[in-house]
Amino acid sequence: MVSIVNARKTKKRRIDTFDLQPGRVLAGKYEILSRLGAGWEGEVFKIREKNTGIERAAKLFFPHRNPKDRTANFYAKKLHKLRLCDILIQYHTHETIRYGGRPITFLVSDFVEGELLCKFLERQPGKRLTIFEGLHLLHSLASGIECIHQVGEYHGDLHDENIIVNRYGLAFDVRLVDLFHWGAPKPSNIHQDVCDLVRVFYDALGGAKHYTRQPWIVKDICSGLKRTLILKKFRTAGQLREYLETLEWD
Repeated sequence: MVSIVNARKTKKRRIDTFDLQPGRVLAGKYEILSRLGAGWEGEVFKIREKNTGIERAAKLFFPHRNPKDRTANFYAKKLHKLRLCDILIQYHTHETIRYGGRPITFLVSDFVEGELLCKFLERQPGKRLTIFEGLHLLHSLASGIECIHQVGEYHGDLHDENIIVNRYGLAFDVRLVDLFHWGAPKPSNIHQDVCDLVRVFYDALGGAKHYTRQPWIVKDICSGLKRTLILKKFRTAGQLREYLETLEWD
């Protein structure tokens, strides 16, 4: 009787992380190489196709965040819809495995070489970008998000832990390793993307610790992180990009 009760408790236990070690094979096709990160919906792993040796990324969804595969399906369809937006990773397929006695869906997409923005910033002098660098980062991100907004969609989860710096020189080459589905697109979703873009810029320049000493050009964009003030100037990522491209400063 005790064993039956324990089995039921184990079956109902919520999965909040996947203990997948390097070398484990998923769906008989993909070998786990490393864990890349985690989010509200699930976790992302670097994997290798067994037959080809090609490296990919796999996002595994927590069952309680993916009832009847609705989240995974929305995510796959959204990535397919946005497949021409270069800032996003390219979706390939989806698979199912058993984990903890339950079916777990994972999506396979391109693996993008690079470094998470949060780790990139940790290596910079003072753990922050110069104003010039920050403006270039913001322009690259705004240009990429503009493509998403132009098709009436949104990203929904912009922060320095899902932005990959792929190459850095005269400009930033960035990719987004994740996005979020908050339901059907609404103007408020696009507006939130704009505010999140400004927040990434604000944090990349050192955040609150350095904000009071920033020049007018930074404060004009950040607007004290006040949503209403930001949206008076920039309603879409495209408007923010245009502002940066016509900016005149000493």
